[in-house]
Order: sequence, then structure tokens, then C-alpha cells
Amino acid sequence: MGLIDSVLRRNKELETLFDLDLTDETIHRAYLKKMALETCLNFIGRTISQSEFRMVKENKRVFNDWDYLLNVRPNTDQSAADFWHSFIYRLIDENEILVVLTDDNNLLMADSFTRDEYAIYPDVFREVTVKDYMFKRTFRMDEVIYITYNNEKLTRFMDGLFSDYADLFSRMLEISLRKNQIRGTVAIDSTQSLDTESQTKLQNFINKLFNSFRKNSVALVPKLKGFEYDEVANGEGSGQSVEELAKVKKSLIDDIANILGIPNALIHGELAEYDTSIKAYIKFCIDPLVKKVKDELNAKLLSKEEYQQGFKLEVRGIAELNPLELADAVDKLRASGVYNGNEIRVKLGDEPKDIPSLEEYVLTKNYESKDTDKGGENE
Repeated sequence: MGLIDSVLRRNKELETLFDLDLTDETIHRAYLKKMALETCLNFIGRTISQSEFRMVKENKRVFNDWDYLLNVRPNTDQSAADFWHSFIYRLIDENEILVVLTDDNNLLMADSFTRDEYAIYPDVFREVTVKDYMFKRTFRMDEVIYITYNNEKLTRFMDGLFSDYADLFSRMLEISLRKNQIRGTVAIDSTQSLDTESQTKLQNFINKLFNSFRKNSVALVPKLKGFEYDEVANGEGSGQSVEELAKVKKSLIDDIANILGIPNALIHGELAEYDTSIKAYIKFCIDPLVKKVKDELNAKLLSKEEYQQGFKLEVRGIAELNPLELADAVDKLRASGVYNGNEIRVKLGDEPKDIPSLEEYVLTKNYESKDTDKGGENE
């Protein structure tokens, strides 16, 4: 320490420099996490919100109160599309979703609750809170709609990844901002060190000088005797490009999309592999979610006796096939006798019709056996 003390005593200007804060802390970009989650979760939410919930019996639709609640107005504040969008978003983001039915037939998503688990009795939910209202009653598991998505909250699972990406993005952004930074030196004709008041006045003048350069296309500043400003570099040619920053954001979205089963090409709107991507998206992302929702609704909305009588709830939406795009395949299935008309209608998401010809199995000549009696020569 003696050598440093002697140097500082000989040069008071160096002593003031050691008081400067030269650290550059990395700011965690919270919006990166929000952007990635919003992009992927809203993508899935918009898809599920297009679904239609049908109560059917022997493939024929049955209209009742549940049909209105699930497809039109689940509660007084939300349409069906808004409700199911929020339902799926919260299910994936928080790993679970609890929906209760009020006495006036409103389906409400709980913002918070406490779950008491039992081994041989139904679990109980208490302190169920919706917005600012807490229900005084408790709800048994067989009285609510409760679905879990995975083993952990997505946000908690992704915290480490988001932190690393935030550090990387922050550093790249800071370098990019310095790319065209105006840099210069200020020389003062003085042989004496400046006191605190003089340093403050000088710093204020330099700040005004910098703001004049930064904010105005044409800047005029007074030329003072004993004060010289010399621009040494503007940083051109260094730093990260905007494209590189965009790649980091895209890479973060890709990682989350992969976890959720969304093809990267689809989430970024790339049409080159659209058909393949949409099929993979429906099969590995949407269908499992729809299956979870459908199983829970069937278990909670229908009794065992009703289910055995042929009642069940079906979810129809984007996963259904387009009959116009499959006209050739439908024709072959019908002509080969594998399916009748009504069976094909059910597979396409339509109800069967009470038309006798649709119940018949048709076999065209192209699919007839060689041994089929054709008459004429064989007679």
C-alpha cells in the first residue's frame, strides 16, 4: 500500500479518478422472458380458443346448458374464446388451472387456492380466490374442473435459461449502442487539480456539450480559452448488428417452442414447411392438451351412468380435417367400402344424417374381386 499512497500523494488527479464508478452491470431484460412466453403461450391459446365443445349421444349432438356455457358465455365477464384462451395460457404458465361453478352458473378461473390432498377421499380446495373475492365454502375435487400440465411451473423451469439469455442479450445490446457512440477527450489548460465545485461545473458543461451533439443535427458550442474538445473515434465498424440481436431473441423463442411442442417454422410464420409443421403441431402439442381438457370435462360433467348410455363430450376445432382438401381420399374410402357415408361424416367432424344411402357400404368396380360374378361370359 505504501507505493500506491506515494503515487496518489504526488498526483492528486489520479486520486480523484479512483473514486469513479467504472463498473457496468448487466441489466436483466425482463421483457425477453415476457416476449418469449407471450409468443408461444398465446399461439397455443389462440388455437384452442377456436374449439367447439359438443355434448353428443351416439354421434348426434345434444344441446343443453353446458353447450351454452362452454361455447358462448362461460361467465358474465368473458366470451367463450376469451375464457379458453386464458384457460390454456394459465394452465401452461402456472402448470395447473382450477375452475369452479358458482351458484348462478358461472365458470370462474381461480387466481389462488389451497389444495388439501387425501389418499382415499377426494381432495379439497379451500381459500379459492377469484379476483378480490374469496369463497367461504370449500370445493371437492369432483365439484371442480382441475387440470395439471406438467411437473413444474414453466416460468420457474425456465428461470435459469432466461437469466443466461438476458445476460447475453444485455451485453450484445450495450455493445451495439456503443457502436456509433461519439467519443472524445477534453483538455484543460490547468496545472492545478480541480476542487469539487470546479469539477461539478466542468462536468455540467461537458454534459451540455454532449447533449448538444447528440440531440441536434447542427450543434454550435462556444470555444473557450484553455478548453479543447477532441473527437477521437465514433466506434463505427464495431459492435453487434441488429440481425445478431434478433437471432438471440429468436433462439430463446425456439427453445420455449421446442419444450411446448410447437415447430419453430410455424411459430415464426415460415411457410416453406407449413403443411408438415401444422401436422406436427396438432399431433404433439394441441392433441395432448385437448385430450387433457376433454377427459376432465367428461369426468366432471357426466355421471358414470350417462357415459355408459352413450353421452360424451367432444372437442372439435383446428384438429379436424378439411373435407374440401380431402375430397380424393374421401372418395377412395367410400368407393373401397371401408367406410360408409355417415362414418366418414363423423371423422370429418359432422353429424351423421338419417339418410339410408349414407348407411350403405359401397364397392365400386375398381375394387371388386376378380372372382366376382359379372354375368355374360360367366353364365
